[in-house]
Amino acid sequence: MRYCTPEQAGIPSAKVLELLQSLESKNLSTHAVLMARGDQIFCECYYKPFHKEFKHRMYSVSKSFVSVAVGFCEQDGLLSLDDPLIKFFPEYVKDLPPEKIPPSTLREMLLMETSQEAALSWFRVGGDDRVKTYFCEHTKKYPHTLFRYDSNGSFMLGAVVERVTGKPFMTYLHEKVLDDIGFSCDAYCLQTPGGHSWGDSGVMCTAMDLMRFARFVLNYGTWHGKRYLNEQYLRDATTPQVSVGDYGFVYHGAHGYGYQFWGAPEGCFAMLGMGNQIALCDPTHDFIFVINSDNQGNSYAYELIYEALFQTVIPFLGDPLPEDKEGLQMLARFGEDRKLFALKGPKNSTFSHTVSGKTFVCEPNPMGWKWFRLQLTEGQGTLHYENDQGVKELSFGLGQNVFGSFSQEGYSDLVGTVSAPGHKYACACSADWPEVQKLRIRVQIIDKYFGNLAIVLGFRDADHVSVRMSKTAEHFLQEYNGVLNAIAQ
Repeated sequence: MRYCTPEQAGIPSAKVLELLQSLESKNLSTHAVLMARGDQIFCECYYKPFHKEFKHRMYSVSKSFVSVAVGFCEQDGLLSLDDPLIKFFPEYVKDLPPEKIPPSTLREMLLMETSQEAALSWFRVGGDDRVKTYFCEHTKKYPHTLFRYDSNGSFMLGAVVERVTGKPFMTYLHEKVLDDIGFSCDAYCLQTPGGHSWGDSGVMCTAMDLMRFARFVLNYGTWHGKRYLNEQYLRDATTPQVSVGDYGFVYHGAHGYGYQFWGAPEGCFAMLGMGNQIALCDPTHDFIFVINSDNQGNSYAYELIYEALFQTVIPFLGDPLPEDKEGLQMLARFGEDRKLFALKGPKNSTFSHTVSGKTFVCEPNPMGWKWFRLQLTEGQGTLHYENDQGVKELSFGLGQNVFGSFSQEGYSDLVGTVSAPGHKYACACSADWPEVQKLRIRVQIIDKYFGNLAIVLGFRDADHVSVRMSKTAEHFLQEYNGVLNAIAQ
């Protein structure tokens, strides 16, 4: 793929700038934005510390990679979409009674019309083999009748690919197409217990990799004129075949579902992942929009992003335009200094000096905190505390991020749900004073795993404080969720 100006791509630079400014005005935590028409990229913006080579967790966008791998397996004669799932895992079901054997076919699993209505959480169940967890579930409905988002089913599709190919599904995709389209050779997928790829959530690649993959899909299986995957599979995959949304509400995911691809407004289709990983493809305008973010905890973020995109850019895509040097310069200046979101409220409070340096002893609380102490200086601070792991500290900037390692140890690394002793996640921490006697701290985990933690300290007076911690993260930060009361020592 090559680069061009927005005007050469048929969109005013001012409209691209308007989109980026709109996302920022909504306090979204954006990591990267890319846009292209055809094979020409006209926008590439990274929010420091994120950069072009950063391998970003794609979360459920990974499901679309699995779908394409299934398509290649079908093309190679390794499976049929009408094969039952149990064909590939006979040892897991040989001792199950017939009523507990999932009857779904691969096609039904691709469409998320499986027999599973209420999926078992493998995070809670644990165990040494995630595939085994899938077969612990009970059949709840007839397959190919009702849509139900089934991440475990997507994982199982990836496991099928690995069974029939004898290799990790990302290795298979590299061999089939990814290497040829310039995808990062060191892109990979996290694993789950049992040695399986975390195919429903764990693909790690760059934003540009996702752009290239989306271009291949929007080409319906070709790259620079060479066909890799048959066109019909990708047209079926990206065409909504089942309805979603029982209430009929209009929202980002209400435009139907294909083979692990979502329908989108105005004839578009999309790959979507938790935290707002998005690759939206517009066949009408030959346009692709890619964004990496982490807005977990913001239930409106998808709608805000879609609204901005479909108001500021897509309606204005057309034929090439005369160059706009001033507009292009303004866009370039804006993109040069983008940084990860930080809290934007007041940086100072007249109350801060009355609590800085005081030790507060905690009443019994869900987080297991024994005491904490704030040390506040000009522009930054540190929260010292003791929990079940011992004495820890969290440094933050006031109105800006401080980057470091989150002090809780032992969270998962390359294998989901498996504790990695001593392992810590990279994080960004900012704070502000939304009220005179209320300090708000925002922790953003920015590692192989993403998550958000809000710590709000509300002081009744200089000696009494209530603290609420709220986390939105996948199977970690459980130790930072709840409310405590504390009194100055």
